[in-house]
Amino acid sequence: MKELRFVVSLITNDNDYQREQAAAAQAATRLGVQVQTMFADNDAITQSQQILRIIQTPNAGVDAILVEPASRTGFPKVAQAAVAAGIAGGVLNCEPDYLRQLRSSSNVPAFAISADNEQVGRIQGQQLAAILPNGGSVLYIQGPSGSPVTEQRTAGMYEAKPENLKIKIIKSGNWTEDGGYQAVSSWLRLSTSHSEHIHAVQAQNDFLALGARRAMQQQTTAEERISKSRLPFLGVDGLPKTGQEWVRQHLLAATVIVPPITGTALEAIVSAIRKQAQIRERMLVPPKSFPQPDALASQVSSAIEGEYRSPSLR
Repeated sequence: MKELRFVVSLITNDNDYQREQAAAAQAATRLGVQVQTMFADNDAITQSQQILRIIQTPNAGVDAILVEPASRTGFPKVAQAAVAAGIAGGVLNCEPDYLRQLRSSSNVPAFAISADNEQVGRIQGQQLAAILPNGGSVLYIQGPSGSPVTEQRTAGMYEAKPENLKIKIIKSGNWTEDGGYQAVSSWLRLSTSHSEHIHAVQAQNDFLALGARRAMQQQTTAEERISKSRLPFLGVDGLPKTGQEWVRQHLLAATVIVPPITGTALEAIVSAIRKQAQIRERMLVPPKSFPQPDALASQVSSAIEGEYRSPSLR
């Protein structure tokens, strides 16, 4: 049986979840495939050029390309070029609108697989309802503008949050801890921020939440630092050694577990290629709350009493 060769293109190597995606891809060697992983440094143009070079390289021998796009469009022209070259394709954590047309014109496997990011947002709304049953104000830190993940998680959060919660949105330029730190630091420099009474800080990933907490400690006065460092901070991704562990250490009040999907995508496309069959057009991987929303109220009570530890200041 021929050894298949795959390329996995990811957004950045500066993000915990993206590194787990890469690790899951390398673990696919158990499927009898060769995997090359590339990172785009958060740049959509770089990413599209990297992929096009592979597609246009004669005798590259690539059987499939999986891409988690830095662009919300999912690179339709790149996808068309891949299919025209007979290269199967999968889009991760994005639901591009060109898939149906692409599949109707070719038998080359093409599909999208994503964490259910709207459900991620709904879980975030449920977590907020659990920790703030009497309502309040939440500082909500989004990921990069234009990212479908950012938009879907925000929409789901608004759908599920109670009406008595007011949301103040600030944006990060990337998904890193430094991105969360810079976003909250910029907000704290606004004179209005010190008069806003915030009851919780929720971010669209765990590193953003940790960066936000560090900013609250380093960019506030002594009296304000005490109150803001005791706020509940909530994130998303929930990987075992970071998000889940930070919840256990009381650095975060809660996270949402979003399993890496690269392994599932590779299994699906290996099966489709070897069976010479098309693959299901769209797949969603369900997230889950950690801990469950009904367990959050007592934890937040402990946080208010000062039992949450401060993260190391880096």
